[in-house]
Amino acid sequence: IGATMVKAGQDPYARNKFNQMESDKLQMDRNIPDTRHDQCRRKQWSSELPGTSVVITFHNEARSALLRTVVSKSDFHMYLAVFTKVRILRNNRREGLMRSRVRGADAAQAEILTFLDSHCECNEHWLEPLLERVVEDRTKVVSPIIDVINMDNFQYVGASADLKGGITPMIAGGLFVMDKAYFEELGKYDMMMDVWGGENLEISFRVWQCGGSLEIVPCSRVGHVFRKQHPYTFPGGSGTVFARNTRRAAEVWMDEYKNFYYAAVPSARNVPFGNIQSRMELKRKLNCKPFKWYLENVYPELRVPDHQDIAFGALQQGSNCLDTLGHFADGVVGVYECHNAGGNQEWALTKDKSVKHMDLCLTVVDRIPGSLIKLQGCRDNDSRQKWEQIENNAKLRHVGSNLCLDSQNARSGGLTVEVCSSSLSQQWKFTLNLQQ
Repeated sequence: IGATMVKAGQDPYARNKFNQMESDKLQMDRNIPDTRHDQCRRKQWSSELPGTSVVITFHNEARSALLRTVVSKSDFHMYLAVFTKVRILRNNRREGLMRSRVRGADAAQAEILTFLDSHCECNEHWLEPLLERVVEDRTKVVSPIIDVINMDNFQYVGASADLKGGITPMIAGGLFVMDKAYFEELGKYDMMMDVWGGENLEISFRVWQCGGSLEIVPCSRVGHVFRKQHPYTFPGGSGTVFARNTRRAAEVWMDEYKNFYYAAVPSARNVPFGNIQSRMELKRKLNCKPFKWYLENVYPELRVPDHQDIAFGALQQGSNCLDTLGHFADGVVGVYECHNAGGNQEWALTKDKSVKHMDLCLTVVDRIPGSLIKLQGCRDNDSRQKWEQIENNAKLRHVGSNLCLDSQNARSGGLTVEVCSSSLSQQWKFTLNLQQ
């Protein structure tokens, strides 16, 4: 540990983007709170479960955090046994997360693989519930509930004990368990993804679309240090690498729905994503289902724009968003801090020029400056409900009155239409503009 310890006067956040000084103070086998639900603590686990190979990838990780990951929740006399089982594989060059994980998986000898990040602490009986689910169904890819290890003081903070777990459309990507043979059948990882980012999307889509399932197991708890920035460099820049990786996932797995990805991240169109022929062949060989099936059967809660939408998502003005404020027909609308969760802040501008929230449309009550905007049932050919984007999609103008949507009176009464001007209270931007 001494080789990487923070020296007096050094910035404890510089190397790992967490407080390494606090990490270095802690014992490798420190006690952490048992954050499981009472029913999990009472459960007796089978002693006949198969073994697993644990694959931990790391790049210049603080030794204290890495060693706690390796020995967490082991008794002191087991340390030696733990370390005699550890095999360190060193890449000849920097390979990144995905290729390194595949190298670890290829070297693994157990029939089940467990992937962990290098700054985790495993809680009581964390492994048995994960193994049990994979033994029941080899096509399940399972994750623990992830507790938080505070990046500043390394306090272990449990997620709610009442979290239910169960089927999930997406896994975080850092911590999961799956059958080794099934991992290989499903195509391991996309080996042309670099460094980090997008691999959780890719493996989540692939597992679901190709016949498996993802599940969070609530009796399994693992703590993880969540950092606010990456401690390592990305060759070519983090934005470019992330865009390349996510673009590969979108091109292979999202079918025509990839257009929504490009609408959300227009700059990704300029990032080369390499050859995807082998991944497309894998998709055909495994007879994987289309992305439409994933949306309808795995993630039906996700509202997707339809072919009538010109723009979609939140309608943003700085840090605020257009919000129904919970109102229904004949209610006013306002602005509220953007929460990026859809709901009352989800809107669509349609080809027939309506600004819609479900079956309600933004309606101009009177065609004069200062007139309130109300939510009313959408009606075909109602001129009070016709809007268009102007000035490079930065404003919404009411077609019948040539007045612009304005938030200047949002706090006193609600949104209004006003004479179009350069005022910031008239600047609106949809999350997705589908017709650039």
